This record gives sequence, C-alpha cells and structure tokens, in this order.
Amino acid sequence: MIGADSRKSRLHDWLRSERPQSRRQASLVRAYGAWRSFARNRLAMLGLLLVLALMLVAALADWLAPYSPYVGDLLSTRLLPPSATHWFGTDDQGRDILSRVIHGTRITLYVVALVAVLAAPIGLVVGTVAGYAGGWLDALLMRITDIFLAFPRLILALAFVAALGPGIENAVIAIAITSWPPYARIARAETLTIRQADYIAAVQLLGASPWRIVLRHIMPLCVSSVIVRVTLDMAGIILTAAGLGFLGLGAQPPTPEWGALIANGRLYVLDQWWVAAAPGAAIFVVSLAFNLLGDGLRDALDPKGSR
Repeated sequence: MIGADSRKSRLHDWLRSERPQSRRQASLVRAYGAWRSFARNRLAMLGLLLVLALMLVAALADWLAPYSPYVGDLLSTRLLPPSATHWFGTDDQGRDILSRVIHGTRITLYVVALVAVLAAPIGLVVGTVAGYAGGWLDALLMRITDIFLAFPRLILALAFVAALGPGIENAVIAIAITSWPPYARIARAETLTIRQADYIAAVQLLGASPWRIVLRHIMPLCVSSVIVRVTLDMAGIILTAAGLGFLGLGAQPPTPEWGALIANGRLYVLDQWWVAAAPGAAIFVVSLAFNLLGDGLRDALDPKGSR
C-alpha cells in the first residue's frame, strides 16, 4: 500500500514538473495541467458527462430502445400520451417516441462527427496557409472566407442542400461547407502571431520548406484553439442539421432524426404536445452539453488564459 502511494506520488510530481526532461514528458505535463484545470470546472464536467452519456446511448441504442423505431400499430398505439408503457408517448404512426429519440442520437453523432472531420481540417489548412504566406494568397483565401461568412449558416446550407438534393449525406456536406470559415479565421489569427516567433526564424534558417513549417511547427499550435471552437460550434451544427430535417431536406422518413421528429410533431403540438416535446428536449440538452464542454475546454486549453 505504501509502495503504491509512493509510485502515485512520484507520477504526480513527474506530471507537474516545471522542467520536463523530454518532449514526451512536456506533452504529458501540458495535458495533465489542462485536465486539472478542466476538472475544476463543474459545469464543464457536467457537459462532458452528458456528451459521454450521449455516446453511450448511441452505441447501445439497439438494446436501450424498448420498441422498434420504425414500426408502430396504427390501430392501438397511435398518439398515446406518456405512460409507463410508452414513457415519451407515441406518434401519429403508433411508433414509440422514446425509441425514436434514442436511435436519433446515432444520427446526431454521425452528423457532428462528420462535420468536425470535414470542416475543421479545411479551416485549419486555409487559415494557417493564409497567415503564413501573406500577400495575394492571404487576401484571396480570406476574401473567399468572407463570402461564406456573409451568409447565415442555415440559409447557405439550405442553398447547398437544394443543389445537392435531400438526404443526410448531402446535409452533412452542406453543413461542412458552411462551417469551415470561422476555423480558418481563428487559425489565421494564431498563425500571424506564431510566425513572428524566434523558433520559426530558426527553423527557416535551417532550410525547412514553407509547407514543413506550416504542417510541423505552426499547425499543431493552432489545433487547440480550433478544437475549442469546433466544440462550441457543435450546438450550432446540431441545430442546423435539425433545421434541415425540419424542412425535409435532411434525413428522410422514416429515419428517426430529431428535426424530422419535431416537424412531424408540429401538426399535433396543441393537443398531442409530447410528439414534438421529446425530440426538442433532446436537442436542448445535447446543445447545452456541448456548450458547457466547449466553455470548459476554452478555459483549459487557452494559452493566454490563467490557470
């Protein structure tokens, strides 16, 4: 027991060292410090737990859902109010709303993950290249970015989906196309500061190519800021996807997408309120969770902030 406590104490001291002895230790020291800062924020921890719960529900949807999300009984279970049998009630097709909301978490995570994978790297590359290159290339890339920022995200996404056609894949592409400009702006601002650093000048003197400098020495330092912005944007991405589904341009019936569920429930909102209330509450809770998580990551990863 004493030996275990001693090893734990040595590991703790190693992770809090002010003079790391290797690059690996320096990375772990930074990560440990960021985690300690994040863990002190109770709201951020609540957001993290909610997001982890969302991922768990999506992974276990087939076992957690009490009924099929696609099949209902029009004769006996149509528009039933919440009860012990159907916790969230049933819809106009007699389908269990709880089961459809649970399976809808998979679609939500699918959209969020794909948009983050597509949009964040595009914005990171555009921003770092523009900030490091400067001149006409910077002006060209930033004017393109300004054009995308000039339109509301939902309106621009609607235009792209209208051109590509309805469907969840096209909705993801449309949202990704409209989501990268803020990440490019953040990466460019970080790059303009980093490129004046002495170690960048030293790397240039060693003969490193511009692409190597951007990819190996500038881009990694911009990743944390982009991650924070992506996390904060998750709520907007979810709302945009739900808006497209509400308008019939996202996931198509009978796919249990939350926006489409709300669109179906608007016909019964006065008398059968539960049809739209359950997916609406799910969107609210998940959006709040990502906002809380993003705020905590911003406080923990912001190099200019105080810990």
